[in-house]
Amino acid sequence: MKPITKPDLSARPLKLTVERLMDTSPEVLYQAWTQQFDRWFAAPGSVIMFGEVNTLFFFETVYRFENQTEAQRHPHYGRFLRLEPNRLVEMTWVTGTEGTRGAETVVTVELTPMSGGTELRLTHAGFPDESSKNQHAEAWPIVLEQLDNRMKDPS
Repeated sequence: MKPITKPDLSARPLKLTVERLMDTSPEVLYQAWTQQFDRWFAAPGSVIMFGEVNTLFFFETVYRFENQTEAQRHPHYGRFLRLEPNRLVEMTWVTGTEGTRGAETVVTVELTPMSGGTELRLTHAGFPDESSKNQHAEAWPIVLEQLDNRMKDPS
């Protein structure tokens, strides 16, 4: 199925790519990205996600930035653009002032089977400014490590 529309990122060309060798299988990682965000990233009970092209999703993370005294809710919104089971997930990604600053960015996750795991390549494109890009460049490696650790543990 084709997406209804893809974001025009031509005015926001800033992007980043992160690669990680994961101990987890492509099948498990694909499920994590399309249906199980609350197992590894989102606040439990906050996920609305169906894992189908053109469907919307919502979830929250709860995080305390260095300049804050208390943890804050951080809503994430998007829609699935392309899905190839166990191989590729492409979605829009929208967060608030501490994230994409409300810009509709695009996250593409490519999964390549490797012996004993998966090579995961994440590209995040369409940042509104360098600060947002740099913040995500620091965060994504930590998030992917958490993904691998939580998904390889069946509990």
